[in-house]
Amino acid sequence: MDLVATLQSELETLRSRMKELESENAKLSAQLSNCSCQETKEKGNGSVMKNGVLEGHGKKKNKLRDLGYGAMMHHSKRYVALKVMYFGLRFYGFASEAQMDPTVEGEIFKALERTRLIFGDKKELQYSRCGRTDKGVSSVGQVIALFLRSNHRESRGDNKYPGENSIEESFGEIDYVRVLNRVLPNDIRIMGWSPIPVGFSARFSCLSRVYKYFFWQGNLNITAMQTAAEKFLGEHDFRNFCKMDADNVHNYRRHIISFEILPFNESDKADQLMIMKIKGSAFLWHQVRCMVAVLFLIGQGLESPNVIDLLLDIERTPRKPQFPMAPEIPLVLQSCEFEGLKFICSSDTNQALNEHLERECRSYKLQSAIFHEALLNSSCIEIDNNISSDHTKKKGASHIPLLSRPTEPSYEERRKKLVA
Repeated sequence: MDLVATLQSELETLRSRMKELESENAKLSAQLSNCSCQETKEKGNGSVMKNGVLEGHGKKKNKLRDLGYGAMMHHSKRYVALKVMYFGLRFYGFASEAQMDPTVEGEIFKALERTRLIFGDKKELQYSRCGRTDKGVSSVGQVIALFLRSNHRESRGDNKYPGENSIEESFGEIDYVRVLNRVLPNDIRIMGWSPIPVGFSARFSCLSRVYKYFFWQGNLNITAMQTAAEKFLGEHDFRNFCKMDADNVHNYRRHIISFEILPFNESDKADQLMIMKIKGSAFLWHQVRCMVAVLFLIGQGLESPNVIDLLLDIERTPRKPQFPMAPEIPLVLQSCEFEGLKFICSSDTNQALNEHLERECRSYKLQSAIFHEALLNSSCIEIDNNISSDHTKKKGASHIPLLSRPTEPSYEERRKKLVA
């Protein structure tokens, strides 16, 4: 019995000591987590103790440590909007969810990580974007919003718009435009930044978006196209002018504020460069390119302007006729409008930005001049009709009226199939 009592006493003593050690361990861990110098090397094995975790030396570095996230968590931050320009030719769209590289968003986040301006994932950054442009589409006015590292001592999540802020709001702040533009590829540039309130969303706070579509006039009937374009004005159901996503989109009514067809400049050239300028509160997937495609058919005299009325009438035309969209390269997201939002950047940064854009313009003009020179030289080549050619001219396919073409499934048929 004495032996049992002794063992029980020793057991209680050990249990008490374990509790004391656990308490001391918790205190030490708390002190370690609050320490700004959390890196100690273990003798003999080259390992590193950081944030209470033993990390191997060399190739097995933690990715978050490489990005400096541990140290950045101690920095203040602020919620900002960035105005972004990009030339979309080589990109698989703006959004990084496109499953193909490169994307504009992917390149921007690489730059944000490289410059240590962000920490955490998109959800933690409260990231949002105004428009999700497709492969090949460009923009000079895309807007994104997210939390970025700040030079200000206190984190600023209660920003007001620039017009409501004092000059101290930007004084001494990181020059976000300069820092990012130094590491971004040449076909992406940040145009300006703005402090924003936490409730701001680049997508849902946007009042309107403006797209421009560039095209050559050629033999198109611009008057007929403008007459047809005016039929888009106001609120309509545009399900016959988009790529339908019945799984995620259930309201196809959109409001077009203005639709103009204008010359790009005041040149008197016969083959004038023209633009379609479309302003709307929001747009469906491929909506602009579908509208432009139908207007081209009207401009060629293949369709009547009245076909717009018929396609907008969902009762009479519940299924979209099959027709190809207009090409993506000439489409540009020109601007996104927000209440009270004013973008800023330093004068030196703005000058550097303008110089970069001027260099890019000159580069593309040089490429254009080379192709123009080749065009002039091709006219000097003699034509010999005695040379046989295996190529035979194909007869142009006769135009099938839109309302006589095969149709895509209606929204209701798509939903029924999804439910099944």
